[in-house]
Amino acid sequence: MSDGRTLPWDWFAGRIPENVIADDTAYIETSFSFQFFRSTRSGGVTYGRGASTYLGTMFDVGPQGRVTLGNYALVHGARIICDSEVSIGDYALISWNVVLMDTYRVPLDPNERRKELELVPTRPLRLACADVPAKPIRIERNVWIGFDACVLPGVTIGEGSIVGARSVVTANVPPFTIVAGNPARMIRQLDP
Repeated sequence: MSDGRTLPWDWFAGRIPENVIADDTAYIETSFSFQFFRSTRSGGVTYGRGASTYLGTMFDVGPQGRVTLGNYALVHGARIICDSEVSIGDYALISWNVVLMDTYRVPLDPNERRKELELVPTRPLRLACADVPAKPIRIERNVWIGFDACVLPGVTIGEGSIVGARSVVTANVPPFTIVAGNPARMIRQLDP
């Protein structure tokens, strides 16, 4: 990254936000990944040693959100929706079109959701409802998440686990476990 917080190889004429901390060995393919980044927190996104994000990765991070990528974590084309905290452990592999969301951003009650989503000329559509709680997501070391998977608010995926492609993870995954499906279910245990 240059002194002006630009990337010499970037196809997009953007800048890396001031509160994004990247180790000198980290790789950020494009500043376009930060188009929806609104975090005001120190270390809104932190890249560990050798961590990398590639084309298609989007950080949709709200004002109080924080995302941490561990050492040598690789994220390739995922959408990270964060209003609280998303942590991705060392050596984790996150495939394309994965969605990690620590909040639903709209009320779960259908009547309240309808009110939030109504288009009113005097009120702009908000990106997040203040009354919807965010629940941190934790992806531990050596986790592999297959393409098109979705990890929902409050989920922890244990060390060494694998999430099958197109799975929806609604509950915690124990360490060294393969899960798949919608909702994701245990397929088998792995030998640590």
